[in-house]
Amino acid sequence: MKTATQVAEASRTARTASINLLTENERQLYNQIPSEVDYVYNSCLASPSTEDSLFGESAQKVEVPSWTHFPEVAEEVPTGRSKRTVLKPEDEVRLFLRYNYARYRLSKLVAAQARRFSLGRARQMVMWYGRAMKDRASLVRANMALVLSMAKRTRIPNVEFSELVSEGNMALLRSVEKFDVSRGFKLSTYACRAILKSFNRLATKTGRYRQHFPTEFDPDLERSDYDERRHDTQWEDSVEAIREIFTQNRAMLSDLERTILMERFAIATRDKGRTLAEVGKMVGLTNERVRQIQNLALEKIRAALDEKYLVA
Repeated sequence: MKTATQVAEASRTARTASINLLTENERQLYNQIPSEVDYVYNSCLASPSTEDSLFGESAQKVEVPSWTHFPEVAEEVPTGRSKRTVLKPEDEVRLFLRYNYARYRLSKLVAAQARRFSLGRARQMVMWYGRAMKDRASLVRANMALVLSMAKRTRIPNVEFSELVSEGNMALLRSVEKFDVSRGFKLSTYACRAILKSFNRLATKTGRYRQHFPTEFDPDLERSDYDERRHDTQWEDSVEAIREIFTQNRAMLSDLERTILMERFAIATRDKGRTLAEVGKMVGLTNERVRQIQNLALEKIRAALDEKYLVA
C-alpha cells in the first residue's frame, strides 16, 4: 500500500501536470487567485437566474466613462475627460452586483478546488477571477476623479501630490472591495471617508518620520571627503618637500639651473613665471637650451624627492 506521503506526492504531480495544460495566460491568472476569496453578500447572489441576468447575452451593457489623468503633472493642468464623467447609479449597482457575484462564484470554486483538484474547475476559476478583476477595475476607474478632487483640496507638508493620489487610490480600491451596494448609498459617499482617513494616516506617518529625520537626505552631504582631504594633504607635503630640496639644494643644482627654475616658475616671488624666451635673454641662451637645462634640473629634483621622501 502507498503511504500518505506517496499519495500526496502523486497528487501534487498530477495537479502540476494538469495546470500545465492551461494556457500561459490562464496559468498566470490561476496563480494570482488567493486561497480565500471574500465577497459582500447580497440576497440575489444565490438565485439561479442571477448569472444570466448579469453576464448572459441579454444582460444590460454598462458604459464606464473614460477618464485620463497623469498625477505627476501639476494640479492646475486641466484633466482630460469624456463628456460624461460620472457613472450612472443603476450602472454602479449593476457593476457591484457583477463584481460580488463573480467573487461569490469564485469563492465556491476555490473551496471545492482545495478538496479535490479539477482542470475544468481551474478554467472556471480563471474565468470568474478575470471577470471580477475587470469589474473592479471599471469601478475604480469610474471613481478615480474623486481621489483627485479630494487630493487637490488636501495639503500635507513635505508630501508630494503624486504620493497623496497614490494613497487615495489604495483607499478607493479597499472601499470597492468592502462596499455594500444593497444599503442604497453611492460608492462616493462611502469612499470619501475612507480616502480622508488614508490622508490622515499619511500625514501622521509623515509627521512621525519628520520627528526622527528632520532633514532631507542630501547625497552631497553624505559623500565622504576622505579622498579630497588625502589629496590636499599629499599635495601640501609634496610642495613642502620640493621647497626644502630647492632651498637647501639637496638636488645639487648649479647656479644656472637654480636661476632658470626660479625665473620659470616664479619661485620666491608672487609674479607670473617667465617664458623660455624671457629667461633665455636673461641668461644669454637660446629657448631650446633653456628648456633642456630646465628639464635636467627637474629630473634632479625628482630623483632627490624619490630618494629622500618617497622611499621608506
